[in-house]
Amino acid sequence: MKYLALAAGLAGASAAYAQAPELTVYTYDSFVADWGPGPAIEKAFEEECGCDLNFVGMGDGAALLARLKLEGARTDADVVLGLDTSLIAAAKETGLFQESDVSAQYDLPIAWDDEVFVPYDWGYFAFVHEDTLDAPANFRALADSDLKIVIQDPRSSTPGLGLLMWVKQAYGDEAPAIWEGLADNIVTVTKGWSEAYGLFLEGEADMVLSYTTSPAYHLIAEEDSSKAAAVFDEGHYMQIEVAGRLAASDRPDLAEQFLRFMVSDAAQSILPTTNWMYPAVMPEGGLPEGFETLVEPEKALLIQTEAVPTLRDEALQEWLAALSR
Repeated sequence: MKYLALAAGLAGASAAYAQAPELTVYTYDSFVADWGPGPAIEKAFEEECGCDLNFVGMGDGAALLARLKLEGARTDADVVLGLDTSLIAAAKETGLFQESDVSAQYDLPIAWDDEVFVPYDWGYFAFVHEDTLDAPANFRALADSDLKIVIQDPRSSTPGLGLLMWVKQAYGDEAPAIWEGLADNIVTVTKGWSEAYGLFLEGEADMVLSYTTSPAYHLIAEEDSSKAAAVFDEGHYMQIEVAGRLAASDRPDLAEQFLRFMVSDAAQSILPTTNWMYPAVMPEGGLPEGFETLVEPEKALLIQTEAVPTLRDEALQEWLAALSR
C-alpha cells in the first residue's frame, strides 16, 4: 500500500507540474549560464508565480532581435530580455512588442518613460585590462599604440553595437579615421561578449571591450584585484538593458508579472553579482561591497533611441570599410 500511495503522490505531482503555465523568455547566453543571473531569477520567479519559467539563450543581445524578426508573430517567446537602448527603436519597428504597465523608482542616469520596454540593469562600456598595463586615455591614443584588443561584432552583439555608437558620438565625422587607426589593434571580432572576454582572459589580447563593472566580478567572485577598466576622456557610452513582452504571447498576464518581477527587490538584488551590472532599481541593501572601487566616467554618452537606426547604418559601413582594408 505504501508503494501505491507513493505512486499516486508522484502521479499527482507530475500532473500538477504538467498543468503549470509555462513562460518562455528569450535572452542572451551569458544570462542563462550557470554563473549568470538566469538560474537564480528562474528559481525566485517560479516560487512567486507557480509557473514554469523557460529561459532560451539566443547568442548575444543583438542576435535576439534578428531571431525575432525571423520568427515574427509565430515566435515561441512571451518575453525578450536583453535588448538595449541601441535596439529599442528597431525592436519597436517590428510591431511585435506590447506596451507594459510596469513602473518603478528607477535609479538610472537618465529619466525613463518608455511605455514598451522595462529596464532591468545598466552600465558603461569600457576596455578592461590588467591593472599593470599603461592604458590609453582615449581612442586616438589606443589607435596609436601597439596594444591588441578584442571587440564584438555590432551585427550580433549589443556591446559591439555600443562601441559603434560610442565612437560615432564621440567623433562624429572623424569616426572613419578612428576606425582606420584601430583596425590594426583588433586581434579578432567575436559574435558575442563571452567569447571576447574569454580570449582576453586567455591572454590573447591586452584589452577587451566590456564594462566598467567587469572588474567587480574578479574582485568579488575571485578575490582578484588585477583587472581594471580604462577611463577614456571622450566619455563612456551607456547601455541600459531592457525586457519587453510580445504581443503574440498567449500568457500576457504572466509575461507582465515577469516584467514586474524583474524590477522587484528580489530580482534587482541578484543582478549586481551575477550579471555584473548596475541595477535599474537600487536594492534595499544597496550595492555589494566592491562596487565602490569601480571607476566612474566623468562624461556619459548616449544617443537618443530614435536616432540610433540611421546612425547605426552609417557607423556600420564605416566600421566594415575600415576593417576590410
